[in-house]
Amino acid sequence: PTHLAMASGSGDGNSTLKRCLAVLRDARNDSEQFAALLLVTKAVRAGELDAKTRRQIFDAIGFTFPNRLLTSGQPPAGCPEHTFRALGLTLLACFCTDPELAGHSQILNKIPTFNDILVSPCNPDSTPMIDDVYQCLSAVMATTRGPRELVTKGTVSALCQAYVNGSYGSDRALTLLLGLLAIAEAKCWQRDAPCLLAVLSKLSDDFLEAEDMTKFELCEVLPHFIPLSPPLTQDSQGCECLHKLYTGLANILGSKLSQSQQDPALKLAACLVQACGSEWIPAGSAGSKFLALLVNLACVEVRLTLEEPDPLEVEGKREVVTACYVLIEMGIQECLREEKPLLEEVQKMQLMRIMEEAFGAVIFYLRQVKQEELQDPFIFASVRILGAWMAEETSSLKQEICELLPFLVHYAKKLFKEGSPAVSLSQPELVSTEGSGLPQDALRFLLPGFCHLTAEDRPRDILISEGAPELLCEYFFHQWEVLTSKPGSLTPLTSTEMSLHTACGIFLNLVVTAPDLIRRDKTFSSLMDMLLKSLPLLLPQKDHLVLAANIATLGLMMARILASSSVLQGTHSAKEFFRAAIRFLSQAHTAQADPGSDGLAAAVSPAYASAWADVRELWFLGMQALASCVPLFPWLPPAILQARWLEDLSDLLTRVTPVSVDFELIAAFQGVLVELARASKPCRDVILSHHGREWANLYGMAALEQCLSEQ
Repeated sequence: PTHLAMASGSGDGNSTLKRCLAVLRDARNDSEQFAALLLVTKAVRAGELDAKTRRQIFDAIGFTFPNRLLTSGQPPAGCPEHTFRALGLTLLACFCTDPELAGHSQILNKIPTFNDILVSPCNPDSTPMIDDVYQCLSAVMATTRGPRELVTKGTVSALCQAYVNGSYGSDRALTLLLGLLAIAEAKCWQRDAPCLLAVLSKLSDDFLEAEDMTKFELCEVLPHFIPLSPPLTQDSQGCECLHKLYTGLANILGSKLSQSQQDPALKLAACLVQACGSEWIPAGSAGSKFLALLVNLACVEVRLTLEEPDPLEVEGKREVVTACYVLIEMGIQECLREEKPLLEEVQKMQLMRIMEEAFGAVIFYLRQVKQEELQDPFIFASVRILGAWMAEETSSLKQEICELLPFLVHYAKKLFKEGSPAVSLSQPELVSTEGSGLPQDALRFLLPGFCHLTAEDRPRDILISEGAPELLCEYFFHQWEVLTSKPGSLTPLTSTEMSLHTACGIFLNLVVTAPDLIRRDKTFSSLMDMLLKSLPLLLPQKDHLVLAANIATLGLMMARILASSSVLQGTHSAKEFFRAAIRFLSQAHTAQADPGSDGLAAAVSPAYASAWADVRELWFLGMQALASCVPLFPWLPPAILQARWLEDLSDLLTRVTPVSVDFELIAAFQGVLVELARASKPCRDVILSHHGREWANLYGMAALEQCLSEQ
């Protein structure tokens, strides 16, 4: 048309475009609209437009024209097959440069169309169309709703196919995949695990085959495609990928490397350890040498870095050292592993020495930390790995650790009291933080080490003087609240419950070694009150027997020391606690068929069997503590009578064969029975009326026999 020709014939680009838009608005038929659109899209593709002009294009034509173009059929004579679609995509790509439009529902509902284009066969004419699609997808991903929409509408699968097939623009497909995995890794793997595994497989092949710098570039890319869940070891394709990655890393790390080459390799190895532990390293001589080399390199890197005056000034060093911490933690675990160990004994001894040197550097570094640096996530990573060492290795670096204890207590207290806004470094933790209830829960990682240290005089005195008992009680209260926060039931076993187990171990050490502290420190009266209320709630819950055993035993041990405390003077909570403790102790053993004879044998009750390895020692300690409590609380023998424990115990000892009851169990029963017989005539009468003298003689309970014989 004449007026369209005039519009395109003179003036600068923007003025021409404005006249075209005017023609577009006033067009009388599809032919005129199409001609005007060609001019508009030509200007858009030339990339000459500023943001204001692009917005003017949208204001002039909206989404209606692009939508029509995407669904239009046959193009004009002489035009390529996808002409209309290509024009529509160019306009959408133009609109997407405006963040507000990129998140518009009219763009988001085109995601399936974008996906289809990516997985369709590509010819030279369609490459501009694919460029536009990638531009649209990149813009959508940068919006708030975009990533979720892309994942739910199948873009991950389309991008995976485009990359695996090596289609035009596959490098951009990989970039988009990396972005989506960074934002929504769990959702991506949940929906599209097979497709992502195919990408990992291709990357693993490339990694194994590469003989140039590509190998080290892939070390940076691969960690994004190694999921924490589902584990790669559960899938045959995943296992193949892991073997290729192991082989590729073994080739790299066995060579002489520059720092810039070694760092990404160590980070990739750490990522594999976080996802799969040591399962990706094959058993045998080659695997054990590789594992030892990996831990050795990590220890050397930690020492070289942390012994420097300004260790973390070099960019990226924090991430590398944090990755080394992950590898060292695997080294600790493997050195302690007894079942199917990957390492030989000589290798274990060598690695323990090397790791000790690395931890000397970690302690040296932590002693230089300034108050204003405490929120640094690298400090947290350093404290966490030191906690892992203290949990397992109690004899080395004892002097250095004692000197560091004031800092560790102060640091844990600061993070607990204030919470920590610090975001964790890119390397996730080997142990999940789920259930800890704190953003940076340093105490959780220090508790096992503190448990060992409270058994020894000097470190225990330091911990007490630094206020650790009060901090631990507050932490215990907090973790109990986290555990019981779900209405109706306790949450399943988490790091929270493990922390409560370990805290109970620390308190038991203090009860045994520092009873005066328990008597004078009011914090322990509050703890006693909480234990009294917790056990009755906890005991009926299945799957929490180990925690119930810890709380029952700790409560009984503390009750001996705090017998005069007001909370234990026949209060409702005290009586309920002792009823629950009696139930825990009395139901641990039963009579069952003896395979070696026609009779019955004493055995651990089925409900206790699976946890008995963790409960056994606590049960015996609880029996001793209960025996000590009997003379201190006049209302305790009647509670035991009410529970009918004496009748049940007499029945058990009468029915089973004596040889099936070991000496330690006999001694535990006798300790409680003697105290009951001495403190309470009704208890003594029940024991006598149930043939107490006979089975006391039968089981060699001399102290009980003598007690029952006295008038």
